[in-house]
Amino acid sequence: MREKLTEKILTVQARKRGGIALKFTSPGMDGMPDRLVLMPGGRMAFVEVKAPGRKPRPLQESRHSMLRRLGFRVYVLDSREQIGGILDEIQSS
Repeated sequence: MREKLTEKILTVQARKRGGIALKFTSPGMDGMPDRLVLMPGGRMAFVEVKAPGRKPRPLQESRHSMLRRLGFRVYVLDSREQIGGILDEIQSS
């Protein structure tokens, strides 16, 4: 499944649960995750969307580590089957 389609399904599923999955861009800071997922109750996480079997680039890994050190959840999503579990974790955190 293509990365764009996985990203679209994530946004639809987040919306069905009462949340939003915003496209996240950070000018001047390459390597940041693709989506900022905001769920009811103030729950949030960053999601990096990759094509099936693809891994984040080293710069992306570095940004993910930085965000995790700051206390944020960061997920790498590379298949449609992961979406429900990721959203469940975000909602329960």
